[in-house]
Amino acid sequence: MGQLLYGSPGTGIDFDDRVLAHLQLVITAKLRREEKFTLSWQGGDGGRNAVWIHPAIALQFIYTASAEPKLNHPWIEALMVTANSNSGLRVVAEPVEAIPAVRA
Repeated sequence: MGQLLYGSPGTGIDFDDRVLAHLQLVITAKLRREEKFTLSWQGGDGGRNAVWIHPAIALQFIYTASAEPKLNHPWIEALMVTANSNSGLRVVAEPVEAIPAVRA
């Protein structure tokens, strides 16, 4: 279980390392463009959580595993679509990657 530290001192938000790796790509892409947005996700108790992501606020990604997870590009695209919407970045379910057909 990884952690997104947000603010100073950092408030920890727990995410699975795989989810965190995908969020990191989307969040850093938005922040590179100086964009501000909300990040929302379902809490462990079934409630909803949200934070305002702003380029001036400290942000750190902490992973428990040393190996980088394989990235799912359709998931990155799905996350980016939510990030560019009025409701902001939402953690959505990972889509299954299409397996290329094998030619005989």
